[in-house]
Amino acid sequence: MFPVFDVNTQAGKQGYNAVLVRLKDTASLGSDAAKVVGEVMTDVREYGDAAVVKYMQKWTDPGFDASRIRVSKRELDEAEAELKPEMREALEASIANVLEYQKHVCPKDADVIEIDGAELGMRFTPVESVGCLVPGGTAVLFSTLIMTAVPAIAAGVPVENISVVSPPPTRIGDEEAGDISPLVLATCKLIGIEKVYRIGGAQGVAALGYGTESVEKVEMIVGPGNVFVQLAKGMLGGACGSDNGFYGPSEIVTLADSSARIECVAADLIAQAEHNPGKCFLVAWDREVIDGIVGEVKSQLSRRKRVEAIDRALETESCAVLAKDKDEAIAYANEIACEHVNLAVADANKVLPQIKHAGEIFVGDQTPVAAGDYYAGPSHTLPTGTTARFTSGLSAYTFLKRTGTVCYPNGMSEKTMRHIAMLAEAEGLDGHAESVRVRGRK
Repeated sequence: MFPVFDVNTQAGKQGYNAVLVRLKDTASLGSDAAKVVGEVMTDVREYGDAAVVKYMQKWTDPGFDASRIRVSKRELDEAEAELKPEMREALEASIANVLEYQKHVCPKDADVIEIDGAELGMRFTPVESVGCLVPGGTAVLFSTLIMTAVPAIAAGVPVENISVVSPPPTRIGDEEAGDISPLVLATCKLIGIEKVYRIGGAQGVAALGYGTESVEKVEMIVGPGNVFVQLAKGMLGGACGSDNGFYGPSEIVTLADSSARIECVAADLIAQAEHNPGKCFLVAWDREVIDGIVGEVKSQLSRRKRVEAIDRALETESCAVLAKDKDEAIAYANEIACEHVNLAVADANKVLPQIKHAGEIFVGDQTPVAAGDYYAGPSHTLPTGTTARFTSGLSAYTFLKRTGTVCYPNGMSEKTMRHIAMLAEAEGLDGHAESVRVRGRK
């Protein structure tokens, strides 16, 4: 388990490169998957509920019918009523923390600046409606509901205009079909969301994007999912906006030195590996540090419930990287461009500015990634597959449209009109030029 690659040797570099290629491939939207998703999207667009039911029967529940698409108010009420007080308290604290942070970072309208007689500004306005994708096929991630819906509310999206799709568990073999998680329903109720649909996959994305008899169309779809979900979001084109991020299988890079508490670092690596699949990278420039952490991972592994999934993820999707020094280790962390970066080093605050590519950074070995997953404030919906090189995680910013404003309160000067008209005519657009000149005539 957990191969160690000394990247200053040829064999080590080759081993590391092979893992990096697999990591990047998770964000590669292959043609075979695209064909399947394209068929689903076309079906749902043309046949609505009937197509959604067909795919839910195929992948989730043979007995699924259209009456089950929309979750009833009674089901939401019952799920909330069954919440244990301790769980309610934890959920409410998480919602409050995320809302406070997201409101804090939400941008305000720019101050007006005057340039050449024009008063210029920038307004931020929220999208009118949002659909949140909450995974439920292989794991119940009710926390994703908080991390997608609450930033939308902080941005100003009315809660009554937020929809949620979350499927029952994926049926495996002949096992009995399950149902949508009561924790997802209870969390919806606590947030105030009433439009909840027990569907998922590409068909859930298509239903939100195009609308069906049972599912209301939304203006933007956000949230994580597998390659089929990510492809579906991209195929909506102008019909519906999306978060424009690849939010796939969970990942972590831990940068560690001899000051790190190995039990904390090992626990963080295991926590990401248990996502099934999870991808873990330990980067250090001291072999003893790596050996100590790898040994601690082995020691802790037997105490976890998902031992097989964790072991498989560590062996096939993960590795430890032995660099020659701290600077090289930081360079490798930036190359991996991970969803989560944990700085388990003595001078974490000095290293922080050197991390250029990361979905979210956890500073110090006393800051577990799980705090970001559930509770701290920033959304856990983050870029994966090295896409942190060019994109960001979900936040209140995701739901805001930027609109420039222009006003010439006293009209344009002769020079301004002359310049604009000259530029317009140079492009062969004399109508543009005349629309400026006419304003200068008495």
